[in-house]
Amino acid sequence: MTQQNVIIMGAAGRDFHNFNVYFRHNPAYNVVAFTATQIPDIEGRLYPPELAGELYPAGIPIHAESELEQLIEKYSVAQVVFAYSDVSHEFVMHQASRVLAAGADYRLMGTAGTTLASSKPVVSVCAVRTGSGKSQTTRRVCEILQHELGQKVVAVRHPMPYGNLVAQAVQRFAEYGDLDKYECTIEEREEYEPHIDRGTVVYAGVDYEAILRRAEAEADVVVWDGGNNDLPFYRPNLHIVVVDPHRAGHEVKYHPGEANLRMADVVVINKIDTATPAGVAEVRRNVQALAPNAVVVDGASPISVENPAEIRGKRVLVVEDGPTLTHGEMAYGAGFVAAQRFGAAEIIDPRPYAVGSIVATYQKYPTTGAVLPAMGYGDKQMKELEETINATPCDLVIIGTPINLGKLINIKHPWQRVRYDLQEIGQPTLSDILKAKFGARK
Repeated sequence: MTQQNVIIMGAAGRDFHNFNVYFRHNPAYNVVAFTATQIPDIEGRLYPPELAGELYPAGIPIHAESELEQLIEKYSVAQVVFAYSDVSHEFVMHQASRVLAAGADYRLMGTAGTTLASSKPVVSVCAVRTGSGKSQTTRRVCEILQHELGQKVVAVRHPMPYGNLVAQAVQRFAEYGDLDKYECTIEEREEYEPHIDRGTVVYAGVDYEAILRRAEAEADVVVWDGGNNDLPFYRPNLHIVVVDPHRAGHEVKYHPGEANLRMADVVVINKIDTATPAGVAEVRRNVQALAPNAVVVDGASPISVENPAEIRGKRVLVVEDGPTLTHGEMAYGAGFVAAQRFGAAEIIDPRPYAVGSIVATYQKYPTTGAVLPAMGYGDKQMKELEETINATPCDLVIIGTPINLGKLINIKHPWQRVRYDLQEIGQPTLSDILKAKFGARK
């Protein structure tokens, strides 16, 4: 059989995973390159030989996705694998058109060849869009398993390997010092810190089979903490999917969010407290059509701040979770909701005061509203975020990110954090479902 040259299109996550579990030791294919997008400054690197395996002693180059057609021609590529997430179905097919016009086949890989089996039960928590409330749902699942069912839980988080890939192959986070040890970005800290605060060990990295074997050694149950609305890397015993009525209809228009919904055992309809009735009704119809056998849990995301009275009448800058605003395409988040609910006099538009890559972020994601995405992919961008915040004339900064941003950067204005957790409404609850699945307390 003739060996096929392959390119994997990705964003430093699903692309590396698909390579590791399917292509790394497969002599039928020769992966000549990865292409990278979505995340700033991840191209121009090398997938290192230490991770690429014996078939790739020189490693595999990572190019910008803009070079795709030239790479297909240069390497006589037979097949291009699309391997990133949270993009519209239309976008997926525009990429297909590029590949087909360049003469290669276009491939989407399913769960059969890319999910790993675990010796321990796996609960996967995924979503149909970034910013749906997947992280708070994951925290709630871990809380129930640990405190109501007496299970030892290890969370495994979807990859965010933006630095030294060899050093990041298998990462374990159990305390704040581990975040510094691995030089975590804001985006990584947003996902890991809330677990650490609750006493849950978190694994992440690049080689997810090696990660799974480590996690299994200290867990009764593994919780897959899915990111960027990707499909799970591990074969779930229970697949929970979060949908967002603030973006009703997106659950049938985005990849692989629709696939997640169709696979769901449980669907959490989140943010019912702040969404419109029409949005909630549309989501319910789509859930019934695509996942008629799934158990539906209604949920809210109640918000709180330390001192609501300090917000009233103030001119505020709202800082929101970065991915929710960028490829999640939301114009606002929990910080904006808090500013309105607690009576801010004005929400200051930070765009005139943005610097460096923050300016580029607004240009790339024009749907972002008059709020500031907490972009922090590396020290330089964190500094630019800090400069943008401090240059914006305001009385108060409202921080809607899942972490205490004030601990990472020097904010000169007074600031308050917004907190939000999943609150189930009525029955069934996640507790009911998990108890039925995994039994009574040990």
